[in-house]
Formats: sequence, structure tokens, C-alpha cells
Amino acid sequence: MPSSDIRDDLQDDLQDDLTPAAARDMHATLSAEIAEADRLYHGEDAPAISDAEYDALRRRLEGIEARFPELAGTGAASASVGAKASEKFAKVRHAVPMLSLGNAFADTEVEEFVARVRRFLALPETAPLAFTAEPKIDGLSLSLRYEGGRLVTAATRGDGEVGEDVTANARTVADIPQQLKGADVPAICEIRGEIYLSHADFAAINARQEAAGKALFANPRNAAAGSLRQLDPSVTASRPLRFFAYAWGEMSTLAADTQAGMIAAFARWGLPVNARTRLCASAAEMLAHYRAIEAERADLGYDIDGIVYKVDDLGLQRRLGFVSRAPRWALAHKFAAQTAFTLVEDIVINVGRTGSLNPLAKLRPVTVGGVVVSNATLHNEGYVQGIGGDGEPIREGRDIRVGDTVIVQRAGDVIPKVMDVVIEKRPADSQPYAFPTGCPACGSRAVRAVNPRTGQSDAVRRCTGGLICPAQGMERLKHFVSRNALDVEGFGETYIEVLFEAGVVRQPADLFRLDFDRLKGAIVARREALSAARRAEGEPPKKPAKKKGEDEDKAIKNLLAAVENRRKIPLNRFLFGLGIPQIGESTAKALAKRFPDMPSLMAALAEATQAQAGPDWLAFSAIPRIGPTTRDRLLQSGFADESAEAAEPEEGAEPPSESPGLRARLTSAQRASLVDHYGGLAEAEAALGRAASQRPGDAYRLFADDGEIGPVATDSLIAFFAEPHNDAAVRALLDEVQTETVAAAAGTAFAGKTVVFTGSLERMTRSEAKAVAERLGAKVSGSVSAKTDLVVAGPGAGSKLKDAEKHGVRVVSEDDWLALVAEAGS
Repeated sequence: MPSSDIRDDLQDDLQDDLTPAAARDMHATLSAEIAEADRLYHGEDAPAISDAEYDALRRRLEGIEARFPELAGTGAASASVGAKASEKFAKVRHAVPMLSLGNAFADTEVEEFVARVRRFLALPETAPLAFTAEPKIDGLSLSLRYEGGRLVTAATRGDGEVGEDVTANARTVADIPQQLKGADVPAICEIRGEIYLSHADFAAINARQEAAGKALFANPRNAAAGSLRQLDPSVTASRPLRFFAYAWGEMSTLAADTQAGMIAAFARWGLPVNARTRLCASAAEMLAHYRAIEAERADLGYDIDGIVYKVDDLGLQRRLGFVSRAPRWALAHKFAAQTAFTLVEDIVINVGRTGSLNPLAKLRPVTVGGVVVSNATLHNEGYVQGIGGDGEPIREGRDIRVGDTVIVQRAGDVIPKVMDVVIEKRPADSQPYAFPTGCPACGSRAVRAVNPRTGQSDAVRRCTGGLICPAQGMERLKHFVSRNALDVEGFGETYIEVLFEAGVVRQPADLFRLDFDRLKGAIVARREALSAARRAEGEPPKKPAKKKGEDEDKAIKNLLAAVENRRKIPLNRFLFGLGIPQIGESTAKALAKRFPDMPSLMAALAEATQAQAGPDWLAFSAIPRIGPTTRDRLLQSGFADESAEAAEPEEGAEPPSESPGLRARLTSAQRASLVDHYGGLAEAEAALGRAASQRPGDAYRLFADDGEIGPVATDSLIAFFAEPHNDAAVRALLDEVQTETVAAAAGTAFAGKTVVFTGSLERMTRSEAKAVAERLGAKVSGSVSAKTDLVVAGPGAGSKLKDAEKHGVRVVSEDDWLALVAEAGS
């Protein structure tokens, strides 16, 4: 997506009349799309959207959170990095998290980044500030841990906290030294970098794949990732992987106090570094280097998708710290996308884990940016029809049909997307594509939910089959046993596939009804099917070893024991494992803090279902510029306050004659919005009267008004349990397991505390102070109340200091604050 389009989308999201309810809905939808994209890209090495599109989703999410800070943290996506580690590998917990980077697409954004760093650090324009600028390699992130100079562990990024152990595979990569050299190598030294393939090596691998009749890799990044994440290290060794080092994790000592100095140390120690990294003294120099690399991009011999800028001074990096999933001191400046023309030969529908019906265009193969592509994402039903969820055209009314000539774009060298249709080349007999209204996998209804607050249809059509849909069932079960859900030791994706295909396990409760004979029978049936397939291909049968059979029996017994150990499940893991849309890990934890077990939660949800708002309430609440505060104020004080001073009409406009009491409480824009919706203020007053009798009850607001849950998650929970098969599946599971709450882990002295800063801070900027408080687990508020725990007051403190005195809140100076921070170990 071009940078101008991304900025336009962001501006659309941040219009002045974006209501909190609409923002929450948009935030939840974006979070779900980002989570699925992360899973496909990082976990499956099978990206379904472009880098530019993914970056646009991230920017829209971050823009909404900037406008509505209360939404930050209500979905896993805003702080997520990568995807959970595959069950196929052992896990490695990173001593220092492997985070991601913020992105830029335009020169002005780079200039804004430099200016933002200066503001945060309170550096004047005349003060020197250097940045490194290095090519952004498009490969697979890898962390190498050296102890005493010797390589001991290699791990992928995973979800940023836990990665996959690929040590044996990494040892086969020629670029990765087994022993670092030099007297200044730290005792503990974690090197971060990128695994990649050169263009020439990628072409050779695909030539071998084609000669062997095997599937071709889509691009070098996928090939590199797939090669490193092999269960058999000999496969990795057969592929000429390469490595660039550019960052670090845990280090017992640092070899330099600058980014450039650390890169130079890497080179001394025998690690490959990119020779095109430059030190820049200004935004102008950074952009000049970007242009130079962009010009020679095609001749580099390997894939890059931009330039990464980093503040050079490590002391300043530490002061700048991190925000959400990315450092404040670094930025990735992405290159523009690449396009081509081709023909749509077919449109097929894939059903995702959450029931989404995902359209995919089958293309006449075409080369885009040096890669042959034959598939392109069509996103959702609205995109195929050429309209958005609000009914407005998204491509000037152009729908997408089989037989159309289309413009295909690749950005970030991943699976492309169809950008537009060449209407002039459309066949005369073409027909609009009929999007299915039933699930292709199970036949259940497939619907586009309508948001009652906005009246807009969800962009995605979803299967209502839930836990009974086979397309969703296997993936839902994999999710249920995954590390962050049930976390059954040894029960990975392969076993789920075997049991699901054998019909032994179709819903979560079935896992707890397994016995030795049924589990072994499914495994034997799979093995015999594979043997039959090999015989059909002419391979000689393998003679089973007795010892292997004994080991298999032992493994089965261990699996059954692991399942038994999960008959008591923490409520947050149980909820997250159900795979309910909009119920991520953070929302599940919030629910688990408020309810002791699942039956209590389900009982409360049943009451909330009966207490939902009526259509008039929802319609009034969705009117632009009439937010909850105005609505509730009108409800509370009524319409007949004739003594209130009427709002002045806009210049040249005649004041409306209806309902002066209502008019007195509204701005001109609010009056216009009501008149536009209802036809007049008197009609609006009558509508509000109807809405008052349909307001949501306390049982619903218990969930919806909770800042960590909200109306979107509440509505999703209600909709999930409204489907009888979902309710029955959960109740069947509760017959087998018991849910329980888990006490929250202790944090720093500031964990869960609310801190307010007021007045001038002299030893750090306000932004830096806020970042320090949040790192310690505190919440930073802009106002003082009885719930505030601490006020940090500098010179010039005003009304907030008086509020602190009124509420009896502890007040400290900046020096006292810094002393408390030091005690907390920041």
C-alpha cells in the first residue's frame, strides 16, 4: 500500500467524530486481523498479506490507541511480536525479549522520528545526535547465545518472549561461528541477526525442488525460514543459508558505548555484518543513504525491504526505552511496493480458525519483482465486491470477477494482493462473483455480523459452525492445547491432526475421554495409511522395531498422564483456549480476575444477555458527535431546562424552533447531527425518550463498562454462547475439567499503582518519566482522584497538587521519585 494511502486510512480512522464505541470496535477488528497475520507469517512461514498492508494495520491500531489510550492493552495485538513458537521444537525463553520495530513509509515520517527523539530527550537542534542506517534484511530473525565464546543455543524470535530451539540447525550455517574470537568477547554474549538466502542460492534450491517434483518456494524469505526450521538438521545443512549480525540481547559486558562500536566489535569477533551500514548525523543524511541503497537494491544479491535507523549512543537508547512492542530509538523505513498485471483464473474460499471465509484469487502466473506468483489475497467479501463495510466504494466501485485483468502488488516480497481491476479488459460475459452464504467446510450459515452501534456490516463473513466446523475444529483444538492455553506437555499439532482425522477427538471435551486403545489405534491407523501411500509410490515397507513399539506405548501413556494433569485449568487459560473471537490473553486474564470459575462467568453472561441495550438506545448512541457523555447528560437532566442559555446558531443560520430545552445543551454540530438523523430536534427528543427505556442493564454494563473488557468483547462472548452447539461443547468440557483462578504474581513496588505527574520536571522529560513508571508496572494518569496512589510534583504544580491534598494522596518531589525508582530496580 503506498504511504499516501496508509496516511489517508489513518486519518480516516482518527476523524474528530470517531466515537469511543466505534473506536473500540475498530480496535478489536484490527487486533484480530494482526494476530492472524502474525500466526501465518511467523508461525507458518506462509504470509497471507503484504508487509505494507500489515504495517498499515499496525499504524491504524496504534493511531486509535493514541486517540483512545484506554484501548491500549485490551487486545494482544498492540504489544505482540511475531507468533508463538511451534510445538514441533523445544522452547527457548529469551533472556532479553526480541522486539519489533516501528515503521515509516515517507521522508516526513523519518524527519518526525528524529524530531520526536530530540523532544523526548530534550535535546536542542544544535546538539549532536547520530544514527546508524543499515539495510533491513528480509529473512528470519535469529538469536545466538555464546557462553565463554562458544555457541550454546540458537533460537528463533517466536513471540518475542519464547522462541524455537534451532541450535542443531544453526550449527550447519557456514556464516555462524561456533567459537567467537578476540580477547574482549563477553562471558555471556547474545547476538541477534537475520538468516537469509542469496538470490542465486534461492534459484538453485527451487531448481532442485522442481527437478524432484516438489513444491517451489515463493520467495527467499520463506525458503530461508523453512530451511532453518527443519526437524532434520541435514536438510538445513544442504541449503546455503547466510547470516548478518546487527543487534544483541543479554551481554555480561558491552564492548562499546555506541551502536556502530558494537557492530565493529561483532566483526572483530568473527561475525558477518553488513558493510552498507552508515553513520548519519541528520535526517537528511539518513534519507540520502536510503536513496542510495534503494537505487542498488536490485544488484545486492539478496532481499531487503528497507533501511533501519537507530540512535547510535547506547546511553540515549537506554533513556529512550521502549513503547509497546518497539524501541523508541529505532525505526524501519520501508521501500515502496512492486506491481504487475495478470488474469484471475479462479476465486476460492478458505475457512480460517476463527471461521472467517477468506477469498483467494488464483492467478495466471506472473513475475512481480523477480518472483513468480500465482495466488493473491482478496481479504474479504467486501473487497471482492469493491465495497467496504460501510457500503462505500473502496476501489471506485470495481468488483473482482473470474476472468478479470487485475493489478497485483507485492510489498515486502510476500504473497501479493489484488489492488485494482482493469475494467476495460473485462470480458463481456463476466458475472459478479457470488460469495457463499454457507460455510464450504460444514454447511453452517456464514454471516456478516452487523454492528448495532454503527449499523455497519463486518468486513468478514464468518461460519457460525464454531466448535463443530471441521475447517475450524482442527485449528481450534491445536489452539486449545497450545502453550498459552491448556499447555498439555507433549501434545502438539501432529497428535491433534492424527486424532481429528481419525474422528477420535472433535471437540475439547473429547481429549479428556481418551484412553490408551483409542489413542494408539489412531496412531497405528495413521502409520498404516502412510505405509500404504509409500507402497503405492514403490517404496519398500519398513520393518517396525520392537523397541520402537515399546517407546511408542510409553509415549502414549505419558500423553494420557499429561492430559490428566490438566483437569484443573486456570480460568484465563480455559477462556483463551476456547478461541472466542475478541477474547485474547489480556481479556481472558481480565475476566479471570473478576470471576472465580467458568460456571460463575457463564451465569453472569446469561444475565448480561438479558440486559443488552435495545435498538433505540444503540441507534442514539451511534449518532456522530453524540458521545456517551452528552447522551448520559441529556438522560440525567432532561430536556425542559428553559433557564439554560441556548447555544448560539451558526452565522447566517436560523435558530430551530423546536425543543429549546434540548437545543440549550447541544453544540451546533451536535444539533445538526441529530437533525440529520431524526429530521428534527423534537423527533430526537422523542427518540431519546424511547432509548431511555432500552438502556443496557447493570448485568451487561458489568462487562461492557469494564475498561479491560469492553462492549466488543462482551458482545462476542454473548454471541458465542448464544450458539447452542458452542454452549453445549463448553458444558461438556466442564463435565471433564474444573476451572480455577490464579493469584496474580507480585511485581515491583509500583505494580498496579496509579501515578500522576504535575508541574515541571527538571531531570527528565515528562515522556521519559511516564515511560519509567510504566516499565515498573504503574499506570500513569492525567488527573488526580481518590484512587491515585502517588503524585510526583515539580515546580509550578497547580490544581493537581490541590486535588492530591484533598484526597489525601501521597506527594513526592522529582528527586524523591527518582530515589523510589532506584529502589524498585528500574
